[in-house]
Amino acid sequence: MRRYVVAAGALAALLGAQPVFAASCGWSAKMEEDEGGRVLTASVCGGPKGDAQLMLTCFDNPVLSYDLGASGPQLEPGISGSFDFKADGKTVTKTLQLEAMYNYFVVDLGKADPLLDLLRSKGEVSVSAAKYGDVSFPLKGSSGAIGKVLAQCGKAKPAADAD
Repeated sequence: MRRYVVAAGALAALLGAQPVFAASCGWSAKMEEDEGGRVLTASVCGGPKGDAQLMLTCFDNPVLSYDLGASGPQLEPGISGSFDFKADGKTVTKTLQLEAMYNYFVVDLGKADPLLDLLRSKGEVSVSAAKYGDVSFPLKGSSGAIGKVLAQCGKAKPAADAD
């Protein structure tokens, strides 16, 4: 009996050491709070600690945000960086600007941007920049979540613009 208790304890310790994001980091599309009110957001978490995030919103056009997470370096206001998004044997490079209020990088996209197609492929996407390293995100569920957000493009305005 003692052997089973020790084995169960070892198993619990191993399971406890698994990355938190393994089960909770799939893509989802849900209403989230923004400075102008609630907005439909497709998002996924990734990285070694599961604290990095990719988020897609859309008012008139899609906007992709990339949060390096707590494990990312301290960022200076006004910076930008060139990021490679790699998935399914393809690479799309984008220059992202730091959004100082939220401390994550953002880029405006066209509704038919190749990056949106890349994010809807299979497997995982890696996001890399020389200065910020390489972070991987799963793509499972991305097509449905991104599709829901893109269907809202042009239908909603941020509360700050709706006078």
